[in-house]
Amino acid sequence: MRYRTLGKSGVKVSEISFGCWTMGGLNWVDGQANGWAVVDEDEVTRAIKTAIDAGVNHFDTADVYGNGRSERMLARVFSRLGVRSSQFIIATKIGHFPGTAEHAYTPAHIRHQCEQSLINLRRDVLDLYYFHHGDFGPGDRYLAEAAGTMDRLVAEGKVRLKGQSAYSAEDFERIVPAVKPQVLQSWAHALDDRFIAQGSKVDRLMETCGTSFVAFSPLAQGRLLDKYDPKNPPQFEDGDNRKDRKEFGVDALARLRPKLQELKGRFGATTEDLAAVALNYVLAHPRVACVIPGFRNERQARCNVASQGRNLSEADIKFVRETLSRPA
Repeated sequence: MRYRTLGKSGVKVSEISFGCWTMGGLNWVDGQANGWAVVDEDEVTRAIKTAIDAGVNHFDTADVYGNGRSERMLARVFSRLGVRSSQFIIATKIGHFPGTAEHAYTPAHIRHQCEQSLINLRRDVLDLYYFHHGDFGPGDRYLAEAAGTMDRLVAEGKVRLKGQSAYSAEDFERIVPAVKPQVLQSWAHALDDRFIAQGSKVDRLMETCGTSFVAFSPLAQGRLLDKYDPKNPPQFEDGDNRKDRKEFGVDALARLRPKLQELKGRFGATTEDLAAVALNYVLAHPRVACVIPGFRNERQARCNVASQGRNLSEADIKFVRETLSRPA
């Protein structure tokens, strides 16, 4: 496994790291579905063993994934495998689970959730703690106090590195100067690499600030693996964030499928082949420290780690970009 440094921190993470959103199962916050299909803990345990055996050293979770369920399961799995969680870089997040607070970024709530995540993860320190989104209230009402609270958590030794996740370039540009994170996180995949594209607003911001990017959804939630049949589109349960989203509908899947067939013709037709293309496309961007694909079982974990080292040439990258961006 190859490793890259997070910003200027000196902390090295595996290029293929693992995202643990799926471990939270079906879930709702304030009436909105934000989970995944239910997972089996035995299967998750085998998957994480596969990851560890391959050299994965970074696992990414959040307080809202199952409202603590993912964090607690990750700690249990490490215990079941007989490994110390301190051997790994563990990231978690604050922001999408407000509890009873007026806003998730009030100082008291940040402190409460930090302490609860430490308990859930059975840790003394959070290696990487993210603000999970860019909504700091009307007029950024909570931004200054939230940033100050995060700095105090670092000073107290409860947090090692600060991270900022967001879903627009404007949020990153507005928030990064206040939070001063070492790491940025958002989606990045071959269908949409707006945040990591060279010369983009966020790319220039990272160059100026010396930050790295952690890419979630590098497989576009499985859409880049050609696992969904447009003639029989997936039916997701209540509590699954994918339910009723247009990307998983008949029309979108039908437009995507012939493009995936072209990728198969160049790179190979197996799930492992497509995963390798998708993950290494994102890793080819110079400011990306790692990708954090999700997983639900050992098979998916093996597909993720099998992508290690299968580099794409400049011609390959151009082919992927042009194929997937071409109008259907």
